[in-house]
Amino acid sequence: MHAAPVDSMTGTQNRWALLLLCLALVSVGVTQAGPKPNLLFIMTDQQRYDALSLAGNTVLQTPHLDRLARQGAYFKHAYTPCAVCAPARASLLTGYTVEHTGANTNARSYNAPRELLTMPTFDEILTDQGYHCEYYGKWHTLSSLAEVYQNPLKAAKNGKSVFGPGGQSHIYLDYLDTVVPKRQPNPGELIDKFTGRPYRTDPLDKHHGMTDAELKAKKLKFPQCDAHGELLMPKEYTLTAFQARQTIEAIERLKDGPFSITCSFHFPHAPMLPPEPYYSLYPAKDMVPPVSIADAMENSPYRTANGRLGNPEYADTEKIRYMMSNYYGLVKEIDDWVGEILKTLEAQGLADNTLVIFTSDHGEMLGAHGLREKNVFYEESAHIPLILRFPGEINKNTPVNGYVSTVDLFATILDYLEVEAHPSDGKSLRGLIEGTDSEHGRYVVTEWDYRGDTESNYMVVKGGWKLIIPYSKESKVINAMYDLHNDPHEMNNLLGNNPDRHLHAEKAEELRACLLEWLKKHRSKHIQGVKERDLI
Repeated sequence: MHAAPVDSMTGTQNRWALLLLCLALVSVGVTQAGPKPNLLFIMTDQQRYDALSLAGNTVLQTPHLDRLARQGAYFKHAYTPCAVCAPARASLLTGYTVEHTGANTNARSYNAPRELLTMPTFDEILTDQGYHCEYYGKWHTLSSLAEVYQNPLKAAKNGKSVFGPGGQSHIYLDYLDTVVPKRQPNPGELIDKFTGRPYRTDPLDKHHGMTDAELKAKKLKFPQCDAHGELLMPKEYTLTAFQARQTIEAIERLKDGPFSITCSFHFPHAPMLPPEPYYSLYPAKDMVPPVSIADAMENSPYRTANGRLGNPEYADTEKIRYMMSNYYGLVKEIDDWVGEILKTLEAQGLADNTLVIFTSDHGEMLGAHGLREKNVFYEESAHIPLILRFPGEINKNTPVNGYVSTVDLFATILDYLEVEAHPSDGKSLRGLIEGTDSEHGRYVVTEWDYRGDTESNYMVVKGGWKLIIPYSKESKVINAMYDLHNDPHEMNNLLGNNPDRHLHAEKAEELRACLLEWLKKHRSKHIQGVKERDLI
């Protein structure tokens, strides 16, 4: 008589137990999935690959960046897609080659029409996925791409956008007016056109020994790259400090995530004006000039590049020491602030759930071959630092030897943040990091198409060999190939006017084949010209 009720109760209990088990599994699944990962993207401007103590630099000390690299993946052979600010940044943001973005010069930025770049940036995609995106520091690409950012302050007191020409320097100057009043320069000082504050000139400075009044009377031009010396300002108020504090405040405010925060430092780009204590940290007298500084460049496509012949001071072994000293001081200041940014990430309990990327848009010649700035395919200009850290996803102490471009970062970010893949010209670096991809990273290509085939247009690097050529059969620009293993300073062009160039035909053709493969993959209009180019 009582058996049926017992069986009924047992069935009911089983159903409740099954329901509770399902709810528990769902709960566990939610817990395991956890919050969406964050992105912290840190980028410098004009930092060459060896401006890290981790890269073997015996003068410069970058402990915070070194630690970041030890905690994740360090790419030994990362290259810019183009050694110029705006083109490099457009490619990095969208994951497309310079030919495809159309942003092949610095002039194609800010007010250029959005039709120039129809592809989305990674932050536009992340915003659609519920991310809160903010960007601090140097922008230098199309202003229309920045509409996605939710910075609390988007315009300066003068009404100018932080994502327009002049960028966030406008709000920095508003801030500077409250902490560092303007003053007239003393003897031996000039006014830094970037900050409007005095600096003490070094002998390398184009206007060393002149007074501010003389400069104004003669109406001399004063581009950023001509300024070298000590910025007479407390280190707490520099642009680097300002941009870092903006980033720190954003991390603290957005700690509940998910967020994508970019800190785009202006330095170590010119003007080369570190403040104390960074100005004196690496004394000029102790700097060792580049091995290639006196290179005659008689068999180089870059003999007249960057106004080289009109700027002989960058081939002066005594004067260049000042530039090196200042450059290293600016990098050291950045490293100190990167340490503060990473400390904030850790203090907020966000380090384990944040993908941190550190890189630069391109390098700096720093007197190598008597050149300053970038725009060329030499290692100092095209080879850049790249570090990725993501605890639990990227193993500690992971060196990556494959050849990569920052074009790959777009796909890499979407991959690690578990966002559906989007079309691009790059490829996620996860396979290289985890050792499962043996195809990607065999070689890397950098491009430059500013003045057509009147200069070198392509660089391909593979296995320590580098080929540099224009993209037409008719171009008068000489071909160049360097054996980076035996000629790391790129002073012996094996092609061009080299009488033994025929001995290197096989290697040149091997590199050309890689370039042609890359051009075909990316549907380039220059395939035929490269194919017909006489290398020997």
